[in-house]
Amino acid sequence: MNVCVIGLGYVGYPLAELCASKGHKVYGIDLSKKKIDSILKGIDPIEGKPIQQKFEVSTDNPGFVADSDVIIICVPTPVDKLKNPDLQPVISASEYTAMNLKKKSLVVVESTINPGVMEDVVKPIFDKHNLVVGVDYFLAHCPERINPGDPKWNVSNIPRVVGGLTSKCLDKAYDFYTSILSGSVMKMSNIRTAEATKIVENTFRDINIAFVNELAKSFSFLDIDTVEVIKGASTKPFAFLAHYPSCGVGGHCIPVDPYYLIERAKTKGFDHKFLKLAREINNSMPAYTVQLLIDALNDHKLSLNGTTIGVLGLSYKADVADLRESPSLEIINLLKKKGANVITYDPYIEIHL
Repeated sequence: MNVCVIGLGYVGYPLAELCASKGHKVYGIDLSKKKIDSILKGIDPIEGKPIQQKFEVSTDNPGFVADSDVIIICVPTPVDKLKNPDLQPVISASEYTAMNLKKKSLVVVESTINPGVMEDVVKPIFDKHNLVVGVDYFLAHCPERINPGDPKWNVSNIPRVVGGLTSKCLDKAYDFYTSILSGSVMKMSNIRTAEATKIVENTFRDINIAFVNELAKSFSFLDIDTVEVIKGASTKPFAFLAHYPSCGVGGHCIPVDPYYLIERAKTKGFDHKFLKLAREINNSMPAYTVQLLIDALNDHKLSLNGTTIGVLGLSYKADVADLRESPSLEIINLLKKKGANVITYDPYIEIHL
């Protein structure tokens, strides 16, 4: 089977390697010439290690799509400066696919999207090219689940969910994913529930992180050790899931995905007040962290202005080279604005801020 993966980032590249390891002929497309050049040199563009599986890559090759039985869209779905969902990468990749698609191919979107996007945004693009879903091609959504830097859970063994536009679309997607994954695959009743599943997963984490971040602020007034409290609560063997406070929430998923649900619900007349409050709390943590430092310096009759501060760790989480939405960037910016001399170090990040 020929498989084309569009988008060779943290999601698409491991998936392409997995498909190649299962004996499929794999094509990869990414707009980044830097990534493509890295792959052509035999270097994993994500981890910088020697590649495990070779496959053909390009920044633009319609023939890759035309020659494929399965096309998987793994492009980013960010938000803009106003926190509005930016679906343009998905729209562009869908248009590119529809223009070059051969009949009877399976098209899967793995990118995280609002509930309803597959039906209201993606499908109409194929309709425009006179392609009938479930007849001329098969459309499904299998939301990505990847945990960069995790030695236990990887693209192969993480359980997945899948939804299709029709029952035949669902069956074809299910058959494909069960053939390449060692983890379980759950069929969802419709494609919208599959879309919502991923949004809920990350929104759940964002809300819980916001809860403990607010506890940390509260407990500082009450002279209570937040971490010790959470460890104590964790001894309860049921109905408690430990989260720990931090200087903020980063990455391409958790601080982004709630806005997709907030926006979609708003179009239908529902206001997600709780989700917006969680985002507000987590977005406040970099400034709160800097204020803690200022207070600590003041206790020692020192000023932040002119003090040299070392920031150890730049990426949004440990053991990855990903700066997207990293709270460290805002912390560094705030420190510099207040006159601090900032020195940074991260073994995974080459740039100096």
